[in-house]
Amino acid sequence: MKNDEQLFENYLKKSKRENNIVTMWQFIILFAFFVLWEFSSRLYWIDPLLFSSPSRIFELLFERFSNGSMFTHLSVTLFETILGFIIGTIGGVILATLLWSFTRFSKIMDPYLVVLNAMPKVALGPIIIVALGPGYSAIITMGFLVSVVITTLTVYSAFNEVDPNYSKVLKSFGATRWQCFKEAVFPATMPTMISMLKVNVGLSWVGVIVGEYLVSKQGLGYLIIYGFQVFDFTLVMSSLVIIAILAAIMYKVVEKLEGWLIKHTT
Repeated sequence: MKNDEQLFENYLKKSKRENNIVTMWQFIILFAFFVLWEFSSRLYWIDPLLFSSPSRIFELLFERFSNGSMFTHLSVTLFETILGFIIGTIGGVILATLLWSFTRFSKIMDPYLVVLNAMPKVALGPIIIVALGPGYSAIITMGFLVSVVITTLTVYSAFNEVDPNYSKVLKSFGATRWQCFKEAVFPATMPTMISMLKVNVGLSWVGVIVGEYLVSKQGLGYLIIYGFQVFDFTLVMSSLVIIAILAAIMYKVVEKLEGWLIKHTT
């Protein structure tokens, strides 16, 4: 018994040490990237007008956060992204559930889902803007559309790949199709649905930023377009850096949520 406990403790220590090493190297690579970027700009290895530099970006961000102008754009984009992420994920799971529940409906919808998944969502932007108006609704809808189709297809595929013997056992006890889904199919696909949360983080950011490109007077996507228009590439790079930081934070939050869900659903 003591040997087992000792082996488990050694495993935990080894796992923690490995995680620390990975984290350390991640920070080293990130630090080296910014140092190389700064020196490349100062030594004119790259065009400082186009690629700016970390020092210029820091100065601009400090100025804009000090006067409060950046908080407005940041909060708008973050609100749109989180809402698009939540609606897209929940909507995809609901649609996948309907497809699994009604076989004829899934056969009818199959070619349409494939076409929608292949279609560039940017092409729908002008139609969405005209239909919903140039506001939050259009941008959130873009974030929703980018993630909902791929979520639906992935989760529906996971539903169909569940071992049919689970349902057969439940049906032998008189379970209905819905009971089989609730007790066997849905729980078996929880890992896939949780994994989709990570994928949807990136997709939601893409959808919202594209939406802000097309129609917006606020947000980080608007700042990127405005920076291009006035040839202020430091503003463009600053917005990209903020997006990268926010996406990383959101990814880590989803990762923590994933660990909690796995712990409480298995």
